[in-house]
Amino acid sequence: MKIRIKGNSLRYRLTKSDIATLVKDGRLQESTAFVNQILTYAVKVKDTEQLKAEFTDNQITLFISESMAQELADTEKVGFSDKGSTLHLLIEKDFTCLDNVEEDQSDNFPNPLAATS
Repeated sequence: MKIRIKGNSLRYRLTKSDIATLVKDGRLQESTAFVNQILTYAVKVKDTEQLKAEFTDNQITLFISESMAQELADTEKVGFSDKGSTLHLLIEKDFTCLDNVEEDQSDNFPNPLAATS
């Protein structure tokens, strides 16, 4: 799972196994250790009609409905976004990069643009 934060925009990218874990366990969480604090970021399945996020005790949590999580797992749907709140929230499948990168991308989704290159 990756997060990208820019201004009031919060974007989560999930690999195949991330989505499988989210559907199975209803939660996905990772942490980044700084010198004196830990930042935790998570996605949690919750009874909600739209994406929601909160930041509490050094943890960013994105809430997604069970049906959204299942749709990411079972269909070609790329992701979901919500622009109606203070934050612009986005959760999407993590596709392989078209450029050569050193990062392990074996668990990423095939990039749909790769076929057109």
